Amino acid sequence: MPAELPSRDDLQLVRRVLEGLPGVGGAQVLLIADGSEAAVSALVSDGRPPPEPSIPTSPPARLGAGGAHVVPGCLAAMDRAAVMAIAHTLHTVGSFCDVVEEGVEEGAEKAADALGAVPRHRWIVRRWLAALASENLPVPPSRPELARAMRDLDAARQELGYPAGMGRFFQAALRSLPRLVRDEITLQSLLFAGGGTSTAQGNYRDNLISRHLNRAAAEAVAARAPARVLEIGAGVGATTEAVLAAVGEVDYLFTDVSAFFLDAARERFARHPGLRYACLDINAPMALDERPFDVVLAANVLHNARHAGRTLAAIRELLAPGGALVLIESCVEHHLVSASMHFLMSPRADALLPGFADVRQGQDRVFLDRAEWTRQLAAAGYRDVRVEPAPDDPLAAAGQYVFTAARGERHPDPAPLLSKAAEALPPHLAPREIHTVDALITDRSHRP
Repeated sequence: MPAELPSRDDLQLVRRVLEGLPGVGGAQVLLIADGSEAAVSALVSDGRPPPEPSIPTSPPARLGAGGAHVVPGCLAAMDRAAVMAIAHTLHTVGSFCDVVEEGVEEGAEKAADALGAVPRHRWIVRRWLAALASENLPVPPSRPELARAMRDLDAARQELGYPAGMGRFFQAALRSLPRLVRDEITLQSLLFAGGGTSTAQGNYRDNLISRHLNRAAAEAVAARAPARVLEIGAGVGATTEAVLAAVGEVDYLFTDVSAFFLDAARERFARHPGLRYACLDINAPMALDERPFDVVLAANVLHNARHAGRTLAAIRELLAPGGALVLIESCVEHHLVSASMHFLMSPRADALLPGFADVRQGQDRVFLDRAEWTRQLAAAGYRDVRVEPAPDDPLAAAGQYVFTAARGERHPDPAPLLSKAAEALPPHLAPREIHTVDALITDRSHRP
């Protein structure tokens, strides 16, 4: 007597079990008859119905409209001032001539010793020497030359729209280089003077470059509205503000590793009831009960990842099928950054280099370049990667880019699925075969 065929309820049970397995977004269960026998088979996909295109197909607008033609010259003046301040700092401890004569490799340790640099900041001293070599500064600047460079820096700062507070920050950092490398003061004490975020807002929001980048990121998020948004490393909320202005009320999870930024954001965005807040560390497992998200936004934070590729892959798992990652990243190590913001990236006191485990490992750098980010995104399973601004855009001189990438769909591996399904189901319901497909054929209700 032939065995009783599985019922419709049985097949629904198989489907539910399969869709509960890791990596399976949807399943279709089939009953395959062969003479007097019938066997359960299944099709599985990483995603449910084919999503709408996650990246606009129109060509990207040039970000450099509206004053961006001043960016290259202004940044050159600011970097030049930083190099002059570095040269002056080395000259005051009698190391400038040694560095010029011995070169970067030989002179680095001698310069660090003369400055009294603590071990964790010596990688920054090596960056300073490389900056001096690249700028071909044969003699240290005189005091009038240094003063003129500082005035040029402030004029460039104003031209780029940085507020006066950022001008004071730049000047204070460049005057304090010896104390910073000796850990007598911290950069945080300069950037967050008085415990407030107004100076940092000037760096991430109140300037021509950041306004362009934040607007582009906000437009990328708005193109997917309504959407569930996760912002990682939201910090002072500069990009958050631009997104909220573009999309209005939205389901938005604001996260950061620092309770300081979370508390400030709760106060600042109190009028937005759609915002929720959570602590999230990109260098720890990112298990969020609220996933999946339609958009993950990460502005000026992913360079903090110990391994950029692994972090990108972990973020991909937080995205819904068809979701998108929008990130803003610096890709050029400007001299002014090496004399200021890089102090935020120094390792703990008992380490010698920032603790990167990716392509940056063992190198005196923080940022991945534009091509490296593109390769890391592709390797982590993203597709349709777009980068703005274009290389010929004046804003590209800033070396900061908006990357937008869709969550690529990956086929689950059938072998472990067969094994796990066999453990969870009665023997007569365990699928004999599982095949992976790009997408499942659905009815109008999007049910497989």
